[in-house]
Parts: sequence; structure tokens; C-alpha cells
Amino acid sequence: MLRNYLDKIKPLFEDDGKLHCFRSVFEGIETFLYVPNSTSKTGTNIHDAIDSKRIMSIVVIALLPALLFGMYNVGYQNYLAAGRLADATFFDLFIYGFLAVLPKILVSYIVGLGIEFIWAQMKGEEIQEGYLVSGILIPLIIPINCPLWILAIAVAFSVIFVKEIFGGTGMNIFNVALGARAFLFFSYPTEMSGDSVWVANDTIFGLGNVLPDTFTQATPLALTAQNMSIGYDLRELIVGLIPGSIGETSVIAIGIGALILLFTGIASWKTMLSVFFGGAFMAFVFKELGMTSITWYEHLFLGGFCFGAVFMATDPVTSARTETGKYIYGFLIGVVAIAIRIMNPGYAEGMMLSILLMNMFAPLIDHCVVQHNISKRAKRTSQKI
Repeated sequence: MLRNYLDKIKPLFEDDGKLHCFRSVFEGIETFLYVPNSTSKTGTNIHDAIDSKRIMSIVVIALLPALLFGMYNVGYQNYLAAGRLADATFFDLFIYGFLAVLPKILVSYIVGLGIEFIWAQMKGEEIQEGYLVSGILIPLIIPINCPLWILAIAVAFSVIFVKEIFGGTGMNIFNVALGARAFLFFSYPTEMSGDSVWVANDTIFGLGNVLPDTFTQATPLALTAQNMSIGYDLRELIVGLIPGSIGETSVIAIGIGALILLFTGIASWKTMLSVFFGGAFMAFVFKELGMTSITWYEHLFLGGFCFGAVFMATDPVTSARTETGKYIYGFLIGVVAIAIRIMNPGYAEGMMLSILLMNMFAPLIDHCVVQHNISKRAKRTSQKI
């Protein structure tokens, strides 16, 4: 029925239709709902039933465990801080977190997709699907107390200057979601760091608790930067009922997302695994040198390391694409992330800067790998002659 309805109104959006100016909007909605049935007229082409929109949809599904847990944790942290955790039900915690996180998701998608629609109309092109993932990633990597108007500015900046100005989806050098987070961190540092941004501090529709303006709660990673005990054991770090960015705290939820990405072949296990190897190696070295007080494996469970390794480093657009390059790219992300954490106490979370830095070097890594293979083959050929 829906397919028939779309076919019926489609002529209105063609070049000579009454609504031709909204053609890209219609095509974006149509291709999101159904896989296009058009075929190639010339050349040799290989088509797959899983197009870019289907890939993005799978990534969104993989992010749902982290999102849902993040909503619950927002409520958990609020009631815990108010000393009312024992009086709250599961639904009290989850619904409060849902109501706190939902506006951020709506702002992210409304602003981001709105710019995408306008940009596509101006250029007369199809609406690109990349923001389906970025739109949900951005709310997951920010503190719960980040103001909506600041989030809207960051989203607009990232979509325009990190993505569209380079040519849109598939052409951007840097990860769009991390571009938004970097903009927030350097433009509004007090809203993105410190000890007062991680726990929701007001009621929503009668749910939750009003916390004092002076209430503060440091993240475990921030405590390590101050040479203090992280205050949580390994089990608590893995479960994720701790302060932090909305979707980055639960290793279990992130792990479920990782399994989905790996099982469907969307993400590269080489990149993902190499990030953890690089981080573990660097954390072990610094631990042996006496420059960090926590074990190497605890570093992997702190902050946004797991989230970045699974959902950011594996971005197929901004990461290395050669098979050998994926190992190098991922390993260096892990190394640089831990190095920034330990050597720069003023910036406890190094994952964002590490991935953005390696986004810039990913093409160079691929170039070196390709040239090395060409040289090996040329040398092998000359020896045979």
C-alpha cells in the first residue's frame, strides 16, 4: 500500500511536477523506505541489496544498546545523587533518562537533517544518508547537561564545515560526530568538561530530582588525571553505571553493538582490534614507567575508549581502507589516545583527538601501503627477469 502511494505521488516531484523543488526530499524518503529498483544502463556494475542507507540503518541498530543503557544511566545517576535510588523503579529511572536524552536526539536530527535537505535542494542533488548515523552519535558522546542551543550550533558547524564543504557523505576527511564534539569542547569547555556536567540536575514532568547548583560528580577518567583513585572496580566499569557521556559508559552495551557490526560485516575487525592492542600496549608501557597509577586494561574501559574503537575508528569513510593500513591506523589511534590521556592531565579523554588526528593521516597510510606493495611486486618481477 505504501509502495503504491509513493508511486502515485512520485510524478508530482519530477522535473515538470508541481512539487519538483522538493524532489530530493521525496527521493531521500523513498530510498530510506525501499531499496531502489533502478538498474545500470551502461558499463559493468556489481550491485548489492545492502546499499548505503541499509548500512547506516544497521549502524543505528548497533547503537541502540548504548543509547538505551545511556538513558537508564542518566536516571540512575540523578536518583543516586539525590539519595533516592532505593525508592525508584526501573521505569522511573529509564523514563526520566528517556525524557532527558530525547530532546538532544531531536535537536541533532532536526538541525542536521534540515541542513542536509536545504543543501541538497540548493545543489539539486539527492539527500545523502550519512547523517542517519551522525545524528544519533552526537548526542551519545556529550554530557547530559550540554545545553540544546549549544548542541544545535555544534551540529550545524559539523554538518557544514566537516561534511558538506568537502562534498558530502563519502568525501569528508574527518568524522562528523567527532567534529561536533571537538567544536563543543574547544568552544564551550565548561559545558563539556569539569565535574558538574555529567549528572542531570532537574526534574522532568515530575520525574527525577532537583540537585543543588553546587553538586559535582567527577568521571573515573577525570579522577585518574588528578592522580586519585577511580573509585570504581572493574565490574562497575564494564557494566557502566558511572558518570560519563550519555552512550560511552557501558562496555557491555558497546560490546553488543560491536558484535552486530562485526557479524554483519559493516565494521572492520582489524581496525577495531588494533585500537585495543595499541591502547593496551601504550598503557602497559606507561604503567611500567610509573607514569600512570592504574592498570593497562582499566584504561581500555575508561572514558570513550571502547565507544571510539567500535563506532568512530571503524567509520569506513574516514578510516584507512587498505587491509594492512587498517592495522596501522587502529594501532596508532590506541597509542595516541593513551599518550594524550597520560601526558596531558588537562585533557583526560584522548580518544577524540586521537581519531581526528588519524583521520587526517589515513590517506597517507593507505598510500604508503599501496606503494610498498607496488615496490615489492616490481622487485619480484625484476628478479624473475
